[in-house]
Amino acid sequence: MNAPTALATDKVAMRTEPIQQRSSERITRLLDAAASLIDDDGIDGVTTSAVAQRSSSSVGVVYRYFPNIQSLLRALAARNMERYLEIVWKGVEESGPEPWSSFDSTLNAFITMTRDEPGFRALRFGDVIDQRFISPELSNNAILAREFAAQIGRTYDFEPDDEIVFHVEVAVEIASGLLYRAFQLDKQGDERFIETTRKLCGDYLRTHIPLPRS
Repeated sequence: MNAPTALATDKVAMRTEPIQQRSSERITRLLDAAASLIDDDGIDGVTTSAVAQRSSSSVGVVYRYFPNIQSLLRALAARNMERYLEIVWKGVEESGPEPWSSFDSTLNAFITMTRDEPGFRALRFGDVIDQRFISPELSNNAILAREFAAQIGRTYDFEPDDEIVFHVEVAVEIASGLLYRAFQLDKQGDERFIETTRKLCGDYLRTHIPLPRS
């Protein structure tokens, strides 16, 4: 099965489209610098001058690609989502044939990102700043829910309806809130909240979306 194409970065406003390899590498350095600053000083520590210094660039280079810090953080949030989904799709492809076999790997992907991806614990997909940080039309969790529902449909060969999307989004909202709490005070995550998330979301999905579907 094939992973979906990029879903979020086309909604991120940048001054210059990163067509050339050199431009793409510069944007990567700027985003990496912002992520590093978030780990060191929190989201408020991400300023134009700090990003320029951390990336060995100039303030002019930052402004060349991002009109303001908000757009830079939005690009980083979109990259976070794309990296997360890449791990998710790999887990789906490697999962066994039993229903909901990929659920644990999907949850584990988020836990791994929170522990290991620079800046992710604080920024995640931008929901700590705005629930519609990546797209003005949908909440960040709604984007994830639609991606997950589409993947379920591809795996079991059916078209997800609004009810399935709703139930997936409910599960995403439950996981989002509990995992935020799990990592709020513990950088490695409070295992009690993590395992409670696994059980509540797993039970909810298996109850409301029985698989496979005919």
